[in-house]
Amino acid sequence: MKREEAERRGRRGESQAAWWLRLKGWRIVGRRVKTPRGEIDLIARRGRTVAFVEVKWRHGVEGLATAIDAYRLRRVAAAAEAVAHRYVRNGDDIRIDVLLLAPGRWPRHIVNAWQP
Repeated sequence: MKREEAERRGRRGESQAAWWLRLKGWRIVGRRVKTPRGEIDLIARRGRTVAFVEVKWRHGVEGLATAIDAYRLRRVAAAAEAVAHRYVRNGDDIRIDVLLLAPGRWPRHIVNAWQP
């Protein structure tokens, strides 16, 4: 039951993140994109920029500090590499972003979080 609840909260967090990105002018072009290397929560486009977005939702703001690490970012980067050809056109900029969410807080958007 605990896993199902976590899955439900994760989906809710991804929906909130998509809503927030749309308010900032992004178009969501992919959700929960599964690849052999992992899953990408959201893929968003704004102009010539494509962002592969990892979404983390926590009960409290204190849990957000440890929600993302180098291992998770490498996994998202590998997954993005596997599907970039489907979403990226010549001349586009590509980046890995992170959105951190907690109840009663504005989302924290970490732009270009992965820099190999």
